[in-house]
Amino acid sequence: MIDFSLTDEQRQLQQLAREFTRREIIPIAAEYDRREELPWQVVEKAFEVGLLNLSIPEHAGGLGLGMLDEAIIGEELAYGCMGIYTVLMASELGIVPILVGGSEEQQRRFLTPLTEKPGLAAFALSEPDNGSDAAAMKTTAVLDGDEWVINGTKMWISNGGIAEITVVFATTERGGGHGATVALVVPKDAPGFSYNKIKHKMGQRASLTSELVFENVRVPRGNQLGGLGDGFKIAMKTLDKTRIPVAAGSVGIARRALDESLKYAKEREAFGKPITSYQAIQFKLAEMSMGIETGRLMTYKAAWLVDSGRPHASEAAIAKAYCSEMAFDAANEAIQVHGGYGYVGEYPVEKLLRDVKLNQIYEGTNEIQRLIIARNLLR
Repeated sequence: MIDFSLTDEQRQLQQLAREFTRREIIPIAAEYDRREELPWQVVEKAFEVGLLNLSIPEHAGGLGLGMLDEAIIGEELAYGCMGIYTVLMASELGIVPILVGGSEEQQRRFLTPLTEKPGLAAFALSEPDNGSDAAAMKTTAVLDGDEWVINGTKMWISNGGIAEITVVFATTERGGGHGATVALVVPKDAPGFSYNKIKHKMGQRASLTSELVFENVRVPRGNQLGGLGDGFKIAMKTLDKTRIPVAAGSVGIARRALDESLKYAKEREAFGKPITSYQAIQFKLAEMSMGIETGRLMTYKAAWLVDSGRPHASEAAIAKAYCSEMAFDAANEAIQVHGGYGYVGEYPVEKLLRDVKLNQIYEGTNEIQRLIIARNLLR
């Protein structure tokens, strides 16, 4: 029998994340959006209360939370600020390939330090010229004795340059396709590893997005995840999982859009009565609610499939594409409900729209999600 109720532990996690968002994120979200800075104190406080790097397994010193737990928490954090949530979510993105392709010894070596003090991970796949065409990457890794030597550039990397560890995907032979890819863990202080902050983003400005530069960066052979040729497979398996937290964050943004719209519409009067009395506004609110409930159910289903060890690529793609588009529509309608006030920073809804646009792009554009869904249908 299907049961839609959360466990006592999940409800506690949800309440913890909700209170953390209200106390630590919402009050500073607008300020750090304006400053285009990552609020490191939020990372530290998230670590203190157990909301950072949730998926690190118990054998490596972590909590070992499941994907459904992450989705429940992610919705609450993104409600406060999608940019700040992306900092925490992108760290999980950097952890998952180590769980997918790393040995238990590697998981302890690379992940246990992230349980001992506040620290982030990062995932470096995209490049300036290839975007979603991950198999066409130009960053090279050449084996020299017992060391890999990395050269190249990565682009659009969340937490790039400040993460304690970055999983870098490279090719051992340009033009070699999937079979020439490798996944390597690079520490922050590796000589020849540098980064450039990408400025003036449309939204999610409280998260750090960087260009990464590798100039003869050397890492031990023991930093290789999986075997030679496994890099692309590890990256795709990672993204099949981590698209689900993007969907959860989108649900959080949509919920915030609805709450802000309800609050404003109950107070705003037109022609002598609150605008909530007009069917045009009521329908907008109803559409938001329909989208939120539908999106959350799809997100939970995809997360449940992951936790059950079942195939989930299509469901994760559906959740990511549907929820990000639903949330964009909800934020857009929230601006419409607010009228002219929604177009300026006095109310938070214009930031919701700027932030959520990226959810349709990163971790595979929504066009790529449709390609994944179609390919699974046609098999």
